[in-house]
Amino acid sequence: MTVRRIVANLAAADPAAVAGFYAGLLGLETVMDMGWIVTLAADTEVAPQLSLMQEGGSGTPVPDLSIEVDDVDAVLDRARSMGVEVTYGPADEPWGVRRFYVRDPTGRLVNILQH
Repeated sequence: MTVRRIVANLAAADPAAVAGFYAGLLGLETVMDMGWIVTLAADTEVAPQLSLMQEGGSGTPVPDLSIEVDDVDAVLDRARSMGVEVTYGPADEPWGVRRFYVRDPTGRLVNILQH
């Protein structure tokens, strides 16, 4: 048996509006829209991961989502241009990532990072 993917399912009263936030911030594409569910994806292959955390590192709260990108500073610039408040960072962490936190329109804490 092989795990092929792990999907984050986020409750949202208006899935399309929240999808717009993630599409705008991260450049994700809508791959399915049935009204009650909107699925976004990137055209990349990734290994499934599941992190179990006591804290978010560097004394931060545990984020609801961690999203790795190839250019964290470009996403940071995009977040700022969208008027999204950065709640932590940007920070170069001792374990080798550069990251920042934002909140999505539903209030979830999102960790954007680059190794």
